[in-house]
Amino acid sequence: MRRIVACTLVVVTLLPAVALAQSDDVGFRGWGPRVGVTVDPDQVHFGFHFDFGNFSRRVRFQPNFELGLGDDLTIAALNFEAAYRFRAQWEVWGPYAGGGIGVNILNGDNAGGRGDDSDTEIGLNVLGGIEKGISGGDRFFMELKLGLTDSPDAKVTVGWTFY
Repeated sequence: MRRIVACTLVVVTLLPAVALAQSDDVGFRGWGPRVGVTVDPDQVHFGFHFDFGNFSRRVRFQPNFELGLGDDLTIAALNFEAAYRFRAQWEVWGPYAGGGIGVNILNGDNAGGRGDDSDTEIGLNVLGGIEKGISGGDRFFMELKLGLTDSPDAKVTVGWTFY
């Protein structure tokens, strides 16, 4: 199982880099904080994300890290996600949709109360949201992420990207 996780991480990490290398709008664009609430498990989460630019027209690679706390469980999620922005203008609110793969490291109390359990799972996420460009090139966004497999059921997140 550990070999499968390691191979998956290598592939997921390298594929976007290859795709980004073929685009004119590539390279590190910015980063920012994110915070929100999670449903099943019931948690608050916070973290940060990076914008590595577009690897196709209006499709950007935006990995993120989120730490979820609550419901006697801690989840550290490393998500490799891409999103398509439906509008070209940044001055107006624009919808986007996307998805990706997440590595979720869970740590919590076991049912018998005999210590902690920890596990690592590979999850699949879909997401949608709206974002708006702010003065100076920064962006504000609101996002809904749904876990399809081995991820929290839903996350509502707000965030800011600094450029």
